[in-house]
Amino acid sequence: ALLSIGILAFTAFTSFGQTEAIQIENPNAPQISFETEVIDYGTIDKGADGVREFKFTNTGKSPLIISNARGSCGCTVPTWPKEPIKPGETSAIKVKYDTNRPGPINKSVTITSNAKTPTKVLRIKGNITVPQTSPEKKVPAAAPVAN
Repeated sequence: ALLSIGILAFTAFTSFGQTEAIQIENPNAPQISFETEVIDYGTIDKGADGVREFKFTNTGKSPLIISNARGSCGCTVPTWPKEPIKPGETSAIKVKYDTNRPGPINKSVTITSNAKTPTKVLRIKGNITVPQTSPEKKVPAAAPVAN
């Protein structure tokens, strides 16, 4: 009886190694194709409009569902379409960066979907400068006007 328990346990352990999921690629899976995967804000002033769009097309053969879009920090806030994107349709993921933070921008947005490539990382970059304000010129007091 002890031998049969040992054989049973050994069989159970060896069968676990073979239960790894085999990824079968769905030829009809949706596919997300971005116009660009990096948006360069360039050099912009502090407080400027921080909204940009990553435009994409579903180049697959079934509806694309974006389940999540997550910024790498709280200063990068993405919004994405919640409805399925039909094959051939285009849409956009909007990203709002907090432009009240001067300095370089180098952030990422991670997209999760049911596409052939389920996780996609997009990037934003650029630089935010503080506009130089010129000191106020002192206007000399007007000289008395003679009557």
